[in-house]
Amino acid sequence: MAVAKYSYPQARRADVVDDFHGTSVADPYRWLEDPKSEETQSFINSQMELFHQFMDQIPERHTIRDRLQELFDYKKFGVPQTRGDRLFFMKNDGLQNQPVLYVQDGADGDARPLLDPNTLSDDGTVAIISYYPNEDGTLLAYNTAASGSDWQEIRILNVETGEAFSEVIQWCKFAFAAWKHDSSGFYYNRFPEPGSVPPEDQAKCGKIYWHTLGTDQSEDELIFERPDFKELMSIPFMSEDDQYLMLHVMHGSASQNRFYYRPIDSDGDFVRLLDDADGKYLFINNIGSIFYFHTDIDAPQGRIIGIDVNQPEREHWKEVIAEREEALDSAVMTKDRFAVAYMKKACHQISVYDLEGNLQKDIEMPNMGTVFEMRGKQKSSDVYFGFDTFLKPMSIQKLNTDSNTMETLFDSNFNLPSDQYEAKQVFYPSKDGTRVSMFLIHKKGLELDGTNPTLLYGYGGFNISMTPMFAPMRMLWVDQGGVFAVANLRGGSEYGEAWHKAGMLENKQNVFDDFIAAGECLIEQGYTSSKKLAIFGGSNGGLLTSACMIQRPDLFGAVLCGVPVTDMLRFHKFTVGRFWTNEYGNAEENPDHFEFIYKYSPLHNVKEGETYPPTLIFTADTDDRVVPAHPFKFAATMQAADSGENPILLRVETKAGHGLGKPTSKLIHEQSEFVSFLLKTLGSL
Repeated sequence: MAVAKYSYPQARRADVVDDFHGTSVADPYRWLEDPKSEETQSFINSQMELFHQFMDQIPERHTIRDRLQELFDYKKFGVPQTRGDRLFFMKNDGLQNQPVLYVQDGADGDARPLLDPNTLSDDGTVAIISYYPNEDGTLLAYNTAASGSDWQEIRILNVETGEAFSEVIQWCKFAFAAWKHDSSGFYYNRFPEPGSVPPEDQAKCGKIYWHTLGTDQSEDELIFERPDFKELMSIPFMSEDDQYLMLHVMHGSASQNRFYYRPIDSDGDFVRLLDDADGKYLFINNIGSIFYFHTDIDAPQGRIIGIDVNQPEREHWKEVIAEREEALDSAVMTKDRFAVAYMKKACHQISVYDLEGNLQKDIEMPNMGTVFEMRGKQKSSDVYFGFDTFLKPMSIQKLNTDSNTMETLFDSNFNLPSDQYEAKQVFYPSKDGTRVSMFLIHKKGLELDGTNPTLLYGYGGFNISMTPMFAPMRMLWVDQGGVFAVANLRGGSEYGEAWHKAGMLENKQNVFDDFIAAGECLIEQGYTSSKKLAIFGGSNGGLLTSACMIQRPDLFGAVLCGVPVTDMLRFHKFTVGRFWTNEYGNAEENPDHFEFIYKYSPLHNVKEGETYPPTLIFTADTDDRVVPAHPFKFAATMQAADSGENPILLRVETKAGHGLGKPTSKLIHEQSEFVSFLLKTLGSL
């Protein structure tokens, strides 16, 4: 028997066994679910010591870090919001840990910094997650989060004086603020105060409150709750004409939603206009009593309908813009137009329609790319959005729907000689013959000799699309002579809701098959070989990479597995994991779900004595979305079962959470280590 090259810290195996519908399932590392115990802390420390020992063997990591820092150093802008005559937007000058919120008075005014989150902490770990100006742009509610947590606090600022109001609103996750047009206060959504409900309900029982400006949160008025259905979560927003308070009501991560409203001068019950949760209903805008929605009812690719709330029965619904071959991604209403973003072959295009649904113009995009956060208002003909590509960072565009012309409002100062690189799209067959698209980014003149280090990225879930996007780490990889590949797996929304459904619940294996087939395609076409092929994914993408690595350890030369969901039998028991049962299923409550989940759950399919590819699993000690118990238990299981031929490492970041709001300094440090690990284990250093 060969002597193992790598030995790992011994993790205690406990005698813990659960019964799932007659099947006994061992869970020997359940003690790692307690992140604060001394034993778990000792496990983390020993794992980090092992990780640092490995990284110390890669002196090139310092040069890689310096180059990555150069690639991060460009201006980054957020999509503006217009209120009154003011423009609000986020901007990062280059290497700032957090982007700064700016305000600009008038189209030709000078922008001034309004709120700098870099002053809110010494290490840049407090971030502005979202912000909500009132209607005339004189007041601002903004959400902050610390150490990457999903928990947020809402504060209020006087835009003209910079004065902060005294109240702080707590117990918020995924929170929105909807100002009344008289600026007397706003509606917002939050979860229960800790201790007021059982711990298992802390991420349930979402409620809507009214906050009067200048008062303490304890005086806030409860506006809406569903005690009969405590797993629903509602988001408040105001109609642009100030006539209605509206609620977008969701059940977990399901694409299907509900929609409620009531007149703004009413304190009665909400009208449950759409309460069957039979499809997607995304409110666009209203003209009087006609409410316009983006829906997939009777249109898997999406269409726009009008519902007269005075005649809400389905037989009175009016189709305004019919379903097209392309998937409808988002839509906004301007003064007398709809601007509609469609997804065509996993790239965005914009079409302008009049309010009767007549096509005015298809707007030509400058390259294959992604449209981010279209924003428009009825009183204006302008639509603001971000446009991103693989080879050029996101620019902010302004589209005028009267003239159908587009101009660049903000652009980065990025100086990469993009003529030396190319981005293209290819198609390949999956295991069942389904045609799947994939983007490839590499230097021009690449030789297809099977020797190129290749990093394959994917996600495949929750209706999230993998469209063209610039990222410094990707360009660093290509800069090092590698190929970066992005696969448009089933489970996303690149090709409509049917594409999403083909990768969820009992169809989840399709996602893994699509990703494995992408790797096989890259090898068959001569881009790389199995020894030079690495895979990368985070969150649901971490589930993807861990499951594919377990199923096909022979196919990959290295694995980068980020903040992964790996215990598919217990994920619903932690923080917001319950929200994901619509996508994954619930093995505990449903025997049929257990049958298909247990077959692919990464934690439960690790094989004793198998030689797995070099693997780096990474997480953060403050991740309260995908709790670190997932990567902890998975790393311990893999290290105990692996043959020891290749390194199986765990990296634990501090004060970083799931990734949202992570400071630039941390991004540069961790991503340079990721690239160093991959290039080292692929034999490219």
